[in-house]
Amino acid sequence: MAGGGDELKLLGMWASPFALRVKLALGFKGLSYQYVEENLRNKSDLLLKSNPVHKKVPVLIHNGKPVCESQIIVQYLDEVYSATGPSFLPVDPYERATARFWAAFIDDKFLVSWLKAGRGKTEEEKAEGVKETFAAVETLEGAFKECSKGKPFFGGDSVGYLDIVLGALVAWMRTAEVRHGIRLFDAFRSPLLEKWVERFGKLEEVVAVMPDIDRLVEHAKVREAEVAAAAVNN
Repeated sequence: MAGGGDELKLLGMWASPFALRVKLALGFKGLSYQYVEENLRNKSDLLLKSNPVHKKVPVLIHNGKPVCESQIIVQYLDEVYSATGPSFLPVDPYERATARFWAAFIDDKFLVSWLKAGRGKTEEEKAEGVKETFAAVETLEGAFKECSKGKPFFGGDSVGYLDIVLGALVAWMRTAEVRHGIRLFDAFRSPLLEKWVERFGKLEEVVAVMPDIDRLVEHAKVREAEVAAAAVNN
């Protein structure tokens, strides 16, 4: 639990994997917090004031001071609450740098190519996105082997920074599988990651905050229809 009179407030949106990263970090640290659900079509004054640059969730407000961007927030929590719960980032400077490198790869390569596969403007662009996504999966399989050193998680025996960064995308991976029949982590291409997803998904802290897949599927359908309608109107 947050101590010393600390006040933690999280501005998020239920379907956001980035907000989920912060929920996971707070859960693994055992910290209590107030959650504020944002309507991203009608953003609150608090969100606009707390994140005036990007105007996006998540925002963690700690004793009145906002911290923005999901990866930065997870690192912030790890530093501020270093004596609480597990440490997310390794103590060794090189291993810390390695974890940050792979976290950037997850967002800048894996996630970007995955979004391209789903949102490409042409079938050729989507096909290229699929190809790039599976190449990124193979790279992440190697990263897991390197970082875990034969243990259950990226962080070793316990959940670490990369488990949180990638784990927050698992619900959307399952949603994509339901909708499009594409399984990103499988026994053939990425057996280590397939087993990791299974282990990660059973953790109490994960079960407590993971969004419902059926609800995500419906949310994705609505968003897709809105994007299509906007494209026609433009």
